[in-house]
Amino acid sequence: MAGKLQLKKTPMKEQPPEERIKNFNEVPYGYTVEEAIAEANRCLQCSPPPCVKGCPVNVDIPGFIKLIKEKDFRGAINRIKLTNNLPAVCGRVCPQEDQCEKACTLGKIKGGEPVAIGRLERFAADWEAEHGVETPEIIEKKDGKVAIVGAGPAGLTAAADLAKMGHEVTVFEAFHKAGGVLVYGIPEFRLPKSIVEREVENIKKLGVKFEFNRVIGKILTIDELLNEEGFDAVYIATGAGTPRFMNIPGENLIGVYSASELLTRTNLMKAYKFPEYDTPIKVGNKVAVIGGGNVAMDAARTSLRLGAREVHVVYRRSRIEMPARAEEIHHAEEEGIIFDFLTNPTRIIGDENGRVKQMECIKMRLGEPDSSGRRRPIPIEGSEFKMDVDIVVVAIGQSSNKVLLQATPNLKLNKRGYIEADETGKTSIEGVYAGGDIVTGAATVILAMGAGKTAAKAIDEYITNKKKR
Repeated sequence: MAGKLQLKKTPMKEQPPEERIKNFNEVPYGYTVEEAIAEANRCLQCSPPPCVKGCPVNVDIPGFIKLIKEKDFRGAINRIKLTNNLPAVCGRVCPQEDQCEKACTLGKIKGGEPVAIGRLERFAADWEAEHGVETPEIIEKKDGKVAIVGAGPAGLTAAADLAKMGHEVTVFEAFHKAGGVLVYGIPEFRLPKSIVEREVENIKKLGVKFEFNRVIGKILTIDELLNEEGFDAVYIATGAGTPRFMNIPGENLIGVYSASELLTRTNLMKAYKFPEYDTPIKVGNKVAVIGGGNVAMDAARTSLRLGAREVHVVYRRSRIEMPARAEEIHHAEEEGIIFDFLTNPTRIIGDENGRVKQMECIKMRLGEPDSSGRRRPIPIEGSEFKMDVDIVVVAIGQSSNKVLLQATPNLKLNKRGYIEADETGKTSIEGVYAGGDIVTGAATVILAMGAGKTAAKAIDEYITNKKKR
């Protein structure tokens, strides 16, 4: 039997690199029905399934894959949606290689590759979009009223789960669209915004209300939501949207972007369609993106598509230590992004008009591992050099948004400036829960969704007990 195993994943067709660098269309095409069934047939249906333990929202992975194998695609998507409210998103941007697929038995066989769980999840979600969405019936209506602050992955997940439990849910979002990082941070070629809008519409069908352009902490405080607006509980899911900078000379020059600004202008405000959309963006000819995570890959690949002739990713460690997904690094390399490893910027140099013209860097070597488990980069004395660049994009991480936190002084924070919450999301204020990046710091979409699910369950129990008093 072992000899008949299909050890390698069913390939997924993609746009050729020479074509995709000229557009913002999605890079992978997704599986056809035949390809999805072929891949589903690879699943060993392990019992107990190790892959499920690797999923932060506990999707019944063998269950939905078996249904795809049996050509019951409606059953497959319904099985996924029992625990995952954003399957089309997760199928595209989840780091499956570090979660469910990492635990797959096939991947542990010599020469084997794990089942392409993410690709199959995407297939099921896209099949549903093409053939019609079935909205689950709310069996029991409850009189709980919940405010969700932030319409990103954690907030959307909590909102959907609480609505399914029968509560009245209102989501307050600072931007003019729902999705959070899904709409402002992840490029169109990796996650089309129509997909996010589709998922949000499905959540609206559950009865969830959305109020946009509403900055909680400015127009309303948390106390006002609880005491004047009549909400029984509040879930804070504002994410970590404040960009970090390196604090090196020249970061205030014209032509220095945070990755957040570059991506928000491009993704949410459609700068890549200027002048059809009235958000201009200057990209320049030679771009340097500082950082090694997924955001750095997104910024580099976006810059290329916006017309930059040459794009460098400047990273202070080696390729092995890069936190970006292997698939994103691979796509960037295919597209001609140049990687400058073991290189750290020390200052940005401007011309007489205050515009970026060069970036001074120093070469690094790797020492002993630091607190992150990666080897610490150490400057090599006398190795300074200058790069000619006209745009610098800083993509070294983000921190908590301070607007709501400053307006809620009785909300306990940890030493890193994020909200302190227990394993259920409960904070120092009764009836107030928090989850996602505002608690953990910048992490993955699926981990934020897992936090939203956990908090929804806790909020339901809290409100139920409150009503009994």
